[in-house]
Amino acid sequence: MQRLQKNYSSIDQMRNQLLQNTPKKNNSPKTDISFQEILSSTKEETVENLKFSKHANERLATRNINLSKEQMERLENGTTKAREKGIQESLVMVDNLAFIVNVKNNTVITAVGDTTDSIFTNIDGAVIS
Repeated sequence: MQRLQKNYSSIDQMRNQLLQNTPKKNNSPKTDISFQEILSSTKEETVENLKFSKHANERLATRNINLSKEQMERLENGTTKAREKGIQESLVMVDNLAFIVNVKNNTVITAVGDTTDSIFTNIDGAVIS
């Protein structure tokens, strides 16, 4: 049998020496917070108010689109639903208004008031709110 450094005669002696030299882990008291609670609190902190790009603001003005408070809430709720489904670029429909929203940046990219014969590209999901 080969002897190891410091002439340990058993594995138990080696283990004890190793444990004495190993830094102690932080033994802070455990909390009973579920993963879902942590995830929910993180989402709430990161979600900001919906922003409108310069282009979207111009489209709202030129197309005489005025959002009511209730419509704005539905647009924000539609964006939240899109985020929960993992959508990156979403078409969010509110009444007869269509909005393209960059969900990751929480930004409305453009707005359309008359959706007759409209084509929407570069989206990966749609929410009708």
